[in-house]
Amino acid sequence: MLEIVDLKVHYENPEAPERPIRALDGLSLDLEAGESLGIVGETGSGKTTLALTLMGLVRRAAIQGRIRFQGEPLPVADEARMQRVRWRRIALAFQSVGSAFDPVYTIGQQIQEPIRLHLGMGEAQARVRVAELLEQVGLDRACADRYPHQLSGGEKQRAMVAMALSCDPDLLILDEPTSGLDVLTRSALVEMLSRLRRERGLTMVVISHELADIAHLTDRTLVLYAGRVVELGSTPHLLEDPAHPYLWGLTNAYPLMTRAKDLWGIRGALPDPGDPPAGCRFHPRCTQAIPQCREEVPVLAPPNPRFRGAGRRVACHRGGVVTLLAVEEVCRTFRNGGQPIPAVRGACLTVREGEVVGLVGQTGSGKTTLARIIVGLERPDSGRIWFEDQELTAGGPEGWDRARQRMALVFQDPYEALSPRLTVLELVREPLDIRGLGTRSERDGRAQEALAAVNLPTGLDFLYRRPHELSGGQLQRIAIARALVTAPKLLIADEPVSMLDASEQAKVLRLLKHLQNERGMAMLLISHNLALVRKVCDRIAVMCAGEIVEEGPAHRLLESPGHPYTGSLVARSRHLFSAEHPNPPSSGSATPSTTRTKEGRA
Repeated sequence: MLEIVDLKVHYENPEAPERPIRALDGLSLDLEAGESLGIVGETGSGKTTLALTLMGLVRRAAIQGRIRFQGEPLPVADEARMQRVRWRRIALAFQSVGSAFDPVYTIGQQIQEPIRLHLGMGEAQARVRVAELLEQVGLDRACADRYPHQLSGGEKQRAMVAMALSCDPDLLILDEPTSGLDVLTRSALVEMLSRLRRERGLTMVVISHELADIAHLTDRTLVLYAGRVVELGSTPHLLEDPAHPYLWGLTNAYPLMTRAKDLWGIRGALPDPGDPPAGCRFHPRCTQAIPQCREEVPVLAPPNPRFRGAGRRVACHRGGVVTLLAVEEVCRTFRNGGQPIPAVRGACLTVREGEVVGLVGQTGSGKTTLARIIVGLERPDSGRIWFEDQELTAGGPEGWDRARQRMALVFQDPYEALSPRLTVLELVREPLDIRGLGTRSERDGRAQEALAAVNLPTGLDFLYRRPHELSGGQLQRIAIARALVTAPKLLIADEPVSMLDASEQAKVLRLLKHLQNERGMAMLLISHNLALVRKVCDRIAVMCAGEIVEEGPAHRLLESPGHPYTGSLVARSRHLFSAEHPNPPSSGSATPSTTRTKEGRA
C-alpha cells in the first residue's frame, strides 16, 4: 500500500537559513494493505509532519526521498495532482478538530464537499451519504445541520472521522484521534474505529501519544525521535518489552490505572531540530550512551536476541536496553559452630540500564546478604555475577574493586555505617580519598556538590559537624551523598528510609528517585515495605528463605501475585496499611499472574 524510503522534510528557518528545521530526517517504512501502523513519539518528533507530507499539505519545506503509494510515486509536491489523491485515496482526520472545521458552515455541508468533488454526487445524494456516514460513526443524522460550535469535542472528533471516510479512501490517517477527550468518549471512539476497520478492511496510520490507543488500534508500531525512526515492530512486543531506551522511557512515563508508581518523564528534552546532535540523536538523554553513540548514526537492525518479536528493528548501537547487572544462581552459606546456615540459595536477578528494581521479603530472607555479595563485601560460594558485561566472579579482588567504583551501597543503618570520628565533609569525601581521585580541593568540591544534590547545607558550620550532632534524616541523606560522590552507575539502597518517620521517608524516597532519574543511574531498592516499593520501582523481585521466588513488573506482581509467599506479603501489607479492614486476611491467597515465579509458572 505505502512505501517510504529515506524521507527528509526540512522546513525553512527564516532566522537561520543555513540551519533548516529537520522535522523528518531519513524516515523509511512500508505498510501493507489492510494493516494498521501506529506512530508514537514525543511532541516535536515529526509525527504530524509525516501525515501532512502524505496529504501533500507541507508548505515552505524541502522534501527529499521516495514515496510510493499503491505502486506509484506519490506526487506530494504537485498540488494539482495531489488534489485528485487527497480525500479520495488518502484521507486525514486532523488532530485539532476545534480548528479543522469551518465555523460558518454546517457539519453536513463540510462533509459533503469532498463527496461532491471526488465522487460527483448531486446535493441530494450527498446528503444521504452524509447521513449514512454519521450513523456509521455513532452520530445522530441531525448533527448534519448543526454548526461546529454546537457539537461536543467527542462529536466533532467523530464527525472528522466521518469526513475522512466520506470518499472510501484506501488509506486513512488518524492524527491524535482521542486527544483531549474524556475516558468514556475516548473508549467509545476507539471501539468505533476498531469496528470500522474490521467492517471496511481499512488500512490505517494511527498517530498518537496515547499508548493505550496504539495498543487497541494497530498491528505494528513505529517509534519516532527527533525525525528519525528508533524502533519498529509488532505493537504487543514493543509495548510489552521496549528495546530502545527512548521507548522504554515513554512506556514507563505512561500512566496506568493498575500502576501506583509516581510518574517521571524522560530526563532532558528533545534536541533543537535546527541543530541536532551528531550520532544517535537520543544520546544526550540516554543512560547507556557510549562514545560510538556520539559519533555514528545507528541503523535499524535486529535488537539483542532477548527482545521478542519477528521482524523487530531497533536503531541502537548496543542492541537496545542493556543489562547492567546479572546475578545467576548465587549461593552463600554461613556456619555457626559448624552448623550450616544458608543465607542465599540459587538467587537470580537482573537490573537493566536506568531501571529501578525492588527486592522485597521479610527480615532474614537474604536481601542484605545478596546486596553485600553484589558489591563484593561477601564472596559467593557458587554462582556468577556480571556487571557492565564483566564477570566479577571469574576474577580476583581487583575486578570487584574496579566494579565498586561504578556501584555504591547505601547501608541500612546510617548510625552504624558512618564513623562518629569523621566530620560531614570527611564522611562524604572518604570514597574519593580512598581512591585518590583528584586533588584535595577537587574532592572537597565534589563532596559539597553531593551534599547539595541531597538538599543538605554546604556551609562550614554544617561541613564540620559530626554524626552525633545530626538528625536521623540528615544522616540518611549524608549516607546517600557519600554513595553518590563517585557518580555510580548502580545504586544499591538497603532499607534507606526504614528508620525515618513517614514525612521524612517521603522526602528521602522522592529525592532518591529524582537523583536516579536525573543522573541516569540504575537502582536496586531493598525494602520490606511493599507500599513504598510500588511507588518507585519498575520491577519487583520477591525473596523468601534465600531464594528469589517471583519477579515481574511492579504493578502486575502486586495486583496479581503468582507465588503464595508474594500473595501473603501483599495481603498482609494491604491489611496493615488499610483502616477499612479490621480483620486480617487469610495468608497465601493469590490469583494467577503473568509474572515469572520460581517454579516457572505463568
